[in-house]
Amino acid sequence: MRRLMLRADASGTIGAGHVSRMVAYAERAVARRWEVVFSGRVDNAEWLAARFGELSVPVVPSAPFDDFDVVLVDHYDLGELRQEVNAAGALLVSIEDDVFGRREADLVVDCGFAPAPRPDDGSGALLRGVAYAPLRDVVREAREKRRGREEAERPHVTVVLGGGTEWAGTVSALLHALRDTGLPFVADVLVRGEPTVPAALPGQEFRIAPPGPGLLDLLVEADVAVSAAGVTLLELCCLGVPTGVVQLVDNQETGYRGALDLGLAAGLGSASALDAGAVETLRTLLRDTEARRRLSEKAASVVDGKGVDRVLDRLEALEDRRCPRSSLPFSV
Repeated sequence: MRRLMLRADASGTIGAGHVSRMVAYAERAVARRWEVVFSGRVDNAEWLAARFGELSVPVVPSAPFDDFDVVLVDHYDLGELRQEVNAAGALLVSIEDDVFGRREADLVVDCGFAPAPRPDDGSGALLRGVAYAPLRDVVREAREKRRGREEAERPHVTVVLGGGTEWAGTVSALLHALRDTGLPFVADVLVRGEPTVPAALPGQEFRIAPPGPGLLDLLVEADVAVSAAGVTLLELCCLGVPTGVVQLVDNQETGYRGALDLGLAAGLGSASALDAGAVETLRTLLRDTEARRRLSEKAASVVDGKGVDRVLDRLEALEDRRCPRSSLPFSV
């Protein structure tokens, strides 16, 4: 049996995206009968981390590398680890987002929309592009549920923008932009903190709630989403939800531009510079059903939900070359 450590953290400032990706890896690894442990903090991502319990995956603050055959790290702040992990007898898999989280590893995965050229740092295999995007089981199931759905008379909008309270101000700006379209809609706004909600115009409705496990149910019925250019955008693409995307922070710039260049989402600009262009983009998404259809079909075709299995297939091949099956290195 292969033994896998998943190493990531979540918090009010980090957000929940890293843990979401680790849940996707845990699901597919457990399905292959791997032994999996998650190591790290899950603050502000408890609803995602509950899935570890359902999978019987232990959640621990830390664990020694020598207890595992593979260590998979999704973290921007841990620095170089390959020498330590290899010395413990394990392979290192590193998840990176362009330059963020970059480190030397036996297997490097960057599931960005348009990864930039990467300097040679001695790493082994490189898997790059949205074909390797990690999507949770519930996302792939929701993708099937959306097939054949009919659009609502009033467009249903879901606004989901990061896991931290610091984005309440940006959410407020986006809600004002939605209001200023002058068009009817029902908007479910998932945010921590207390955004300023504008007075709705006739036919408009805002419903505010914290992020939680009901997000996928909302997205199944969404006609339009508003999201940051992070993990949630990949999920929205897989679902085929037409999305207006915002660049929240610097490390999302490459993903933001890549998604727009590929025609997978409509750009609203950066969080620090939302303007009348965002209002016009949202107006188009709300009233132009053909524009929504094009975005939906393109996004769902590019992000198919099979990324984790592609990574695990490559990882198994690397392990088999390192330790031939006849030597039975993964006994329990």
